[in-house]
Amino acid sequence: MALAEKTPASRDRYVDFLRAFSICVVVLGHWLIAVVYVRNGEISGVNALQVVSGLWIATWLLQVMPLFFFVGGFANLVTLDSIGRRRGDYAEFIRSRVDRLLRPTAIYLGLWIPIAIGIDVFTGLSNRVQELAFELLTRPLWFLGVYMIMIGLAPAMLKLHRRYRFSALGALALGAVVVDLLQLAFDVPVVGNLNYFFVWLFAHQMGFFYADGKLLKLGRRYLVTMALGGLAALVLLTTLGPYSPSMVGLVAERSNTNPPTICILVLTIWQVGLAMVLKDPLSRMLARTRTWAKVIALNAMVMTMFLWHQTAVLITVATLYPLGFPQPEAGTSLWWAVRPVWVAALAAVLSALVIIFGRFERGVKPKVRPLDTAESRA
Repeated sequence: MALAEKTPASRDRYVDFLRAFSICVVVLGHWLIAVVYVRNGEISGVNALQVVSGLWIATWLLQVMPLFFFVGGFANLVTLDSIGRRRGDYAEFIRSRVDRLLRPTAIYLGLWIPIAIGIDVFTGLSNRVQELAFELLTRPLWFLGVYMIMIGLAPAMLKLHRRYRFSALGALALGAVVVDLLQLAFDVPVVGNLNYFFVWLFAHQMGFFYADGKLLKLGRRYLVTMALGGLAALVLLTTLGPYSPSMVGLVAERSNTNPPTICILVLTIWQVGLAMVLKDPLSRMLARTRTWAKVIALNAMVMTMFLWHQTAVLITVATLYPLGFPQPEAGTSLWWAVRPVWVAALAAVLSALVIIFGRFERGVKPKVRPLDTAESRA
């Protein structure tokens, strides 16, 4: 609470809120769609999106990685400007941005790699159990690699932003369209992987426009049009185009995320537009000390939450299922009724994991840093 009361009025609290919000929604989304069965001694799992009709629509709100990369663009611009004012170098920028990511990740991998090896060598668990566990435990890591690339490219992308502005953003969008055309129309192999750069850099680049104030200067009417236009484009692409309506990858359909397609690009436009439209009312809420204190607390442990939230699934299954925790078929009324209990159980386990491992993310007592304030913007 004391830290919240010391926060300068100039700080953009909404950025911190979006960071915490995006990670919390990702965690909740993964928990909601995770369906795990243990029957006759065999474990199996299915994505609820594959078996529950119409559930894909939830991914248009719950697939919020675009917001995370958007916030990352904001943070990288502000950090680069701060380091530039004190004549720091590229190495200082990299250290300042990756330290908090790598500390909790190193602990996570340092614990789970030997455990995974031990399970493989010394236990009689089936290959399916090992595969399912491996998938759950490595899934949180994919975005870290992509995000680290965004950090590495941030100085160069900022130069392009300041020289070409919206033309640089348009070039990234055009690149994504060309990649999709080559992949879908001409079946060019591997080329789709280029969209890990074009699509996520697009979201990251949009964060620059928020950080330098250009995005909000467009005005509320434009931002509403932006959000509705992105949503309309998403509807057209998924109904008239060759794209899956799910913004989360499914086994039976061409994935929109692995690699990303232009659906994720227009999802970014829709979500960023909506986030900007909601900024004023939510910022008024964040001006309350108690609300802001909760956002600070969440931001002090978001990386730990993200890394360990799938571990919470494994622990919950291993402890509660033998005690008779219900395992109804996905999509049934009982399954929906049990979902809140399932999420509550996972939240309790994750809370314990955060208490144990959160200290490695925090490192030192968190401070409100000047580089996150409005005065430090370009």
